[in-house]
Amino acid sequence: MKNDVNFLWNRFSMREALLLGFCATFIVLTKATLRMKLGISGHSMFFMMFFLLLARGIVPKTGASTLVALLAGVISIALGLAHKGPLIMLNFVLPALVIDSAGIFLPRLTSGFMTCLLIGGIAAATKGFTEGLILFFTGAPLDIVILKGIIGGAWAVFFGMLGALPVPAIIRKLRTNRLIPDPGNGKGLSKPAR
Repeated sequence: MKNDVNFLWNRFSMREALLLGFCATFIVLTKATLRMKLGISGHSMFFMMFFLLLARGIVPKTGASTLVALLAGVISIALGLAHKGPLIMLNFVLPALVIDSAGIFLPRLTSGFMTCLLIGGIAAATKGFTEGLILFFTGAPLDIVILKGIIGGAWAVFFGMLGALPVPAIIRKLRTNRLIPDPGNGKGLSKPAR
């Protein structure tokens, strides 16, 4: 589309910005409506990884996941869902930075199950770092900070990998139906499967 309006320094088209906005909204909605008290740290990474990886898959550009994370974090703070204050932004931004960094070297990372699981797990592991950092700033003893970070990170990896699991199938189906571009096929939409 030649007459498409571009956003953010001509980085994203209006269509891409809308898709990314929907992903950010769904992260916030799932965070607000499914506030499960499972007693397990890291369960929120299921939906976070799903939508961050999906955002990277439907808009295969560097910065797509980070933009979704920034939007979701700002909306969460504005709606009062961030009980940890502004530091909650780290929970959103760090996993997205991992995904976008991996996407630079693996442009089709959301197409393969193993790469998606691996990157989803690594990105979700940042939750342990964030939890440890927040505890450190609140004055908790160092052994508690390390233990809580390791346990929180391990559960986050588990849930993050579960959230990453359905992404490749969805991305492949969208590309097969020519609904999203294929990063390995230039800037155009992918050719239908024969």
